[in-house]
Amino acid sequence: MHASTLSHTRISLILFGILLLLGYAAEPASAQSHRDVTGTGTARTVDIVRDPADLPPPVGSRAATTVRVKLEAMEVIGQLDAAAGTTYRYWTFNGKVPGPMIRVRQGDNVEITLHNDAGSHMVHSVDFHAALGPGGGAALSQAVPGESKTFTFQATIPGLFVYHCGTPMVAEHIANGMYGLILVEPAGGLPHADREYYVMQGELYTDSPFGKAGSQAFSSAKLMREAPEYYVFNGAVDALTKARTLRADVGQAVRIFFGDAGPNKASSLHVVGEIFTQDYVLGSLTSPPLLNVQTAAVPPGAAEIVELKAVMPGQFNLMDHAMSRMSKGLMATLEVSGRADAALMHVGPEPGPGELQPTTIASSRAIGMDETGQGDMRPPSASESPADRDSAGDSAHRAAGTVAMDHEPEMRHAKLAPKSGQLRRLIGCLKPNDM
Repeated sequence: MHASTLSHTRISLILFGILLLLGYAAEPASAQSHRDVTGTGTARTVDIVRDPADLPPPVGSRAATTVRVKLEAMEVIGQLDAAAGTTYRYWTFNGKVPGPMIRVRQGDNVEITLHNDAGSHMVHSVDFHAALGPGGGAALSQAVPGESKTFTFQATIPGLFVYHCGTPMVAEHIANGMYGLILVEPAGGLPHADREYYVMQGELYTDSPFGKAGSQAFSSAKLMREAPEYYVFNGAVDALTKARTLRADVGQAVRIFFGDAGPNKASSLHVVGEIFTQDYVLGSLTSPPLLNVQTAAVPPGAAEIVELKAVMPGQFNLMDHAMSRMSKGLMATLEVSGRADAALMHVGPEPGPGELQPTTIASSRAIGMDETGQGDMRPPSASESPADRDSAGDSAHRAAGTVAMDHEPEMRHAKLAPKSGQLRRLIGCLKPNDM
């Protein structure tokens, strides 16, 4: 390496260290800048949602090469919740959330050029979790508005990795939308999948509560308390439930490249009515995948590759199984087209001699549950046999080989008051014709 290059690198590292120590764009000033430009209402509102089908094709079996990637840090007014009329000033890579998915091969030299738009109010940079070096490249890419920075790293480890802005306060830059994924494929590429999608989960911290109309300001206090008002897939409320749903046909293999940008909350990725046939835990492509997984646990700043086989038609909800987050905007839809297989699920009992008897929902006492739902685990007293605990109806059910359980009284007392339409859409998907 030339002496001039070494000198430039040392200077960049020193400057980056100073930024970390001083907290460049310190929190109060940063938040004030965000509020000032958010509240003007003069900027044009743009669509910041990254289409989940917007990702590069597989690398295949090509040889290692140099891949040049251009990223632009852009601060834009985007539609956060179209139904509520809510907007927000996002900080983005290339004007979308998440930033572009980058796809390279193990052994590639990845040349990154970051340009910070002249209209930006903040310094921006980029930190690649796939890069081996100080700051993941953040130390070499701190760019003031109007400036460009270039650095190169070698993609040595295959896997799916997060990238994000590395300028302090880093959590604020991530929360405002500056994140994406880079896939480093192994030599020879990945196995074939019929459909591939790119989805990232994020959090937004606004002064006003969820659902308030108008331009929303960033809240540093809520960020520090880890109390987001919004949870989103690909940047906005309902972003992947209407025009940008994930789609597949019955029989197709679906692969989802998923990342949890955080900056604070873990994700429990789940698709209702599906099972992940393969789960590449934490995005690792050097470890064998887990098979037949119901829910994938993804911490903030991590990624996961999950695959499923579409076997039944209908609408399948992709969500974080921390399910209260649905009412704060976190929902996506997988639409599967094709012919149903009645052997997998159908309305009504399964008739015929020799078949398993249907499960009947009749009484909670048949499985020894008390009023709390925790189960009656008391041993019988000297004057009480287990049969004394069962009603005649329950005994009849057991004699018929069925399990009896009745949650209807509890359901009558349940009070369900969703804050938004996500929960109603979830319930609305469960129609008899789909079962």
